[in-house]
Amino acid sequence: MTQSANKRPHVDGYAESVSSIELEQQVFGENPTEVRDTDHYTQEYVGGMVDKWDELINWKKRTESEGRFFIDQLKSRGVQTVLDAATGTGFHSVRLVEEGFDTVSADGSPQMLAKAFQNGIDYGGHVLRVVNADWRWLNRDVHGEFDAIICLGNSFTHLFAEHDRRKALAEFYAMLSHDGVLIIDQRNYDAVLDNGSGSNRTYYYCGEQVSAVPDHVDDGLARYKYTFPDNSEYFLNMYPLRKNYLRGLMRDVGFQQIDTFGDFQETYAEADPDYFIHVAEKSYREAGELTDS
Repeated sequence: MTQSANKRPHVDGYAESVSSIELEQQVFGENPTEVRDTDHYTQEYVGGMVDKWDELINWKKRTESEGRFFIDQLKSRGVQTVLDAATGTGFHSVRLVEEGFDTVSADGSPQMLAKAFQNGIDYGGHVLRVVNADWRWLNRDVHGEFDAIICLGNSFTHLFAEHDRRKALAEFYAMLSHDGVLIIDQRNYDAVLDNGSGSNRTYYYCGEQVSAVPDHVDDGLARYKYTFPDNSEYFLNMYPLRKNYLRGLMRDVGFQQIDTFGDFQETYAEADPDYFIHVAEKSYREAGELTDS
């Protein structure tokens, strides 16, 4: 995020002469499970992991697994302008551009944005409009109004403080047109917390030789370990959002109609999906017009 992108890491005496954008190795200090800070992710999405991220995603297989779910959700609402608020290495931004959407690609990690920009060129010669932006100050960092905002890839769980989550959602709400839509996803942390089950990567993490497994889970932290074919290991510390908690936050900031899908399906058993996808509409509706799904 912009506020911390140029800060020096302050983790157990790590050299202040190295900025987060220059980091190649992750920095968690001596007690990794105690790292529960929203701004720390700039020291997690570092050069080494960013370079390998597309191995985890596998663009071709992820395209097949998602199908046209997000594209159809947007086109069915007449969306033209989209802010990809969690661009990562650019997978969804490139798909949006190829489908004709006027797209702005934002992310808090400068290293991810650099990779996304290069991927845009490599996958079809697209010049992505990239912006380094912090969700908590989104209206300052990104200009304009959008028909839709997407925040995908379990990215929202990098916000550890509730006031950060509320501020980010309020910024999303403010940047949407009067009838805009927010699409935000999350891992099924209810299943992880209650049943100890983890994602099988069927839909989101499609790299066949890459594993993504919980390394530590408690009510305030879900720490995942990512192991790549060369035996390199990386970690991400995330907040385990429960589904109904996040739906409640979205309602609190003004979203009235919220439809939640499980692995792109309208009907599902609560413990089954790897991911939940929330489609939240800004349009005002009378109480009798609202449905709960």
